[in-house]
Amino acid sequence: MADGVLRVVLIGGTSNTGKSAVARVVAERLGFECRSTDGLARHPGRPWPVPGWDVPPHVAEHYRTLTVDELIASVLDHYARLRPRIEELVTGRVADGDGPGLVLEGSALRPAAVARLVGPAAAALWLTADEAVIRERIRRGGRYAEAGEEQRYLMDKFLARSVRHQELMSAELDRLGLVGLDAGNGRSVGELADAVLAASARRRPVTGAG
Repeated sequence: MADGVLRVVLIGGTSNTGKSAVARVVAERLGFECRSTDGLARHPGRPWPVPGWDVPPHVAEHYRTLTVDELIASVLDHYARLRPRIEELVTGRVADGDGPGLVLEGSALRPAAVARLVGPAAAALWLTADEAVIRERIRRGGRYAEAGEEQRYLMDKFLARSVRHQELMSAELDRLGLVGLDAGNGRSVGELADAVLAASARRRPVTGAG
């Protein structure tokens, strides 16, 4: 592989910041494969039903019984276990100059763990959004206005975990001198993809102006 050829783009951020949609567009434009860290291992996900899928009892129990601090500890432990697999995936794709490149998105891409992977062939970016934006997206996706009291409680716990995760992520970005890319403020998926591609072209562990 020639030096300076982009092989991997990593897109991190808390839940409901638009990582998946942006990653798909970026991958399409680059001709890369698109994957999510959610596919590497299971952990209790969003506790609201979608067409064709009901919330498993163990997922509802997870959010019903754990405090926000316990929810955060659980998910961060999950991300720590994923770190070796993420590193293997990234370094393997960088070393393989013949296959397609990779866009990998997910909340498991924590700044302190990912920044060290960035180099001539890999870029990393993190999406952020105001709490109000995350709340609106979660409530819209879970049809909060139509949900019962129990379902609303589970969504509120998921929201609290997501906001707390972003606070921790933002603290890491600040500590490392990195900047989050604001995924709210009415920016379209295409505009965010443009910003990701522009930042990726610089091949540095930075995320553009947020």
